[in-house]
Amino acid sequence: MPHASTFYITTPIYYVNGRPHIGHAYTTLAADVIARWRRMKGHKVFFLTGTDEHGQKVYERAKERGMEPQAHCDDMVVHWKATFAKLGVQYDRFFRTTDADHVANVRAVLQKLWNEDLIYRAEYTGWYHIGDEIFVTEKDVEDGKYDRADLKQIAEANYFFKMGSFHEQLSAYLEAHPDFIRPENRMNEVKGFLKGELGDLCISRPKSRMPWGIELPFDPDYVTYVWFDALLNYLTATGYHPDGLGTPPAGFDSWRELWPANFHLLGKDILTTHSVYWTTMLFGMGVEPAQALYAHGWWTSKDGSKMSKSKGNTIDVDLLVDAFGVDAARYFFLREIRFGADGGFSYDGFLTRYNADLANDLGNLAHRGLSMCSNWLGAVVPDSAPGPDEAELVTLAREAVLGFDRELEALQYNKALEGLWTLISAGNKYIDTHAPWALNKAGDTERLGQVLRIVLEISFIAAALLLCVLPDRAEQLLNKLGMSVDDARAWLAKALNDDSDWLNALRAGAPVEVGEPLFPRFRELPPTIAALFEQEQAKPAKPAKAPKAEAPPAPVADELIAFEDFAKVKLRAGKILAASPHPNADKLLVLSVDIGEERPRQIVAGIAAKYAPETLVGKQVVVVINLKPAKLRGAMSEGMLLAAGGKEIVDLVTVDATPGEVVR
Repeated sequence: MPHASTFYITTPIYYVNGRPHIGHAYTTLAADVIARWRRMKGHKVFFLTGTDEHGQKVYERAKERGMEPQAHCDDMVVHWKATFAKLGVQYDRFFRTTDADHVANVRAVLQKLWNEDLIYRAEYTGWYHIGDEIFVTEKDVEDGKYDRADLKQIAEANYFFKMGSFHEQLSAYLEAHPDFIRPENRMNEVKGFLKGELGDLCISRPKSRMPWGIELPFDPDYVTYVWFDALLNYLTATGYHPDGLGTPPAGFDSWRELWPANFHLLGKDILTTHSVYWTTMLFGMGVEPAQALYAHGWWTSKDGSKMSKSKGNTIDVDLLVDAFGVDAARYFFLREIRFGADGGFSYDGFLTRYNADLANDLGNLAHRGLSMCSNWLGAVVPDSAPGPDEAELVTLAREAVLGFDRELEALQYNKALEGLWTLISAGNKYIDTHAPWALNKAGDTERLGQVLRIVLEISFIAAALLLCVLPDRAEQLLNKLGMSVDDARAWLAKALNDDSDWLNALRAGAPVEVGEPLFPRFRELPPTIAALFEQEQAKPAKPAKAPKAEAPPAPVADELIAFEDFAKVKLRAGKILAASPHPNADKLLVLSVDIGEERPRQIVAGIAAKYAPETLVGKQVVVVINLKPAKLRGAMSEGMLLAAGGKEIVDLVTVDATPGEVVR
């Protein structure tokens, strides 16, 4: 096991073919923020990101460009490194699957699995999806997972990893490690996947069809399947080698000092490859899995569809940084949505968040405090400390700091920032309530110094905590307060041990500097962004499906309702905590549902014919919360679940949202 003070976090390695977009930026920034936070706490951190450079898509794109695959990769990787640098990402290694140490490691692992009879050769006939570079079953096609037009029938000999032999071990591992896959709904997805048959995994491609990849050590006519190659990057980077020939990163004594990784961060679309392929590969190698896989959601466009290059709705992250600054972009992505859920992006939403949080709240607090201190108290930190009137702020400061750490360690970035902003908002209210301008006019220098010292102390706490999110502007604010990053780190060490003299960290008499506002307010979108916003607004909404030949008749007037009528129905996200049969009715189930209140609600639902009670636990559902309570066959029901179906229930309406979130 790695040492407690060691922290290892990875992003996926990204396909090198295109340039980075909002999804890549989001994952990488999330990793960067927690890596920076752990460094602030004094931990030995290793943060890994990089590019996936093998496989058929890379090979085909290189051919289109008239280049050798390696030259194509060398050309494209420049853009990835440039974008990450522009976003302020401080990785410890930028990994490329064409790196020599990785190629040697993959071949050694393949040889080990071959020697141990976990890889075999067999003839295979089936459908192949070039875009995803995977073989798919006829059932996948029948279930609508893949369009037959996108598939190619292939018959060839290949090599297979005995993934199916680890089915039972993987299922047992998930039961024994409930926090292994996060958030919880993603764990439920994988458990559902494992209820079906787990087949063996094709791990080769014949060179005659696709020559770009790592050659199999036991058959030079084949190269390695891209996922079997790519996933091993997480281990290669630690210095792992099955024969002990690897070299750990500088500053670490052994790969064991880093493994198992604390977090693999990934998008939800590659959850199966990581939770099933990667974990069973590790079982076969005799290596324990990472401590946690965290699958986040997607950024969506205004029509609710996933942003992707193929749909032409991606966001140019470089332009956002150029227009608003890198720190504003970093803040928006981590504050706007809960990590793990999907979230919509719009340019006007970005502007609103920027002005409200960064310009009005944080920027205003710091600028007012520094300006008044400079104008009225000689531009130095006042020699004062919190008094009885500041007791509530002292408590709030403590809660903000400890809560920031707690939420950040759980990768709940938006909650960490929301808690800090509670303190920042309280600081602005404190200024308005105690009116330093009136104190100055009345000549009450002592109380003026005390009030402004508190404002500067809150600004310091914000700067110290935000170094991981706003590395440039937070350091600027520290310097304006006469403090340094090292000062912030020393204070944090005491504060996180609850050993801080709260709101009394600054040095009395230290010079302060007003300077320019940290985040100047934008009255409108910058020109480059305004043009993109106009394009966004001009795009048609998601097209409706073509009507059937005989459209149903329009509803008569008395079937229509006004918006005010619909607004009376209050819908909230809920999570089913427990379910049991109704004691007096076979068709009813009695559910305990968390909707974000002090206690769960009891809801009686007529869904017993569709669901066994044990299959409902953990489901995230939609609840009508303002339905009048009623007794159903002797059991009180305090709400209603939304479901699809007429006389028979087809499915429950589910959402990926925290219990209590509004559904509309």
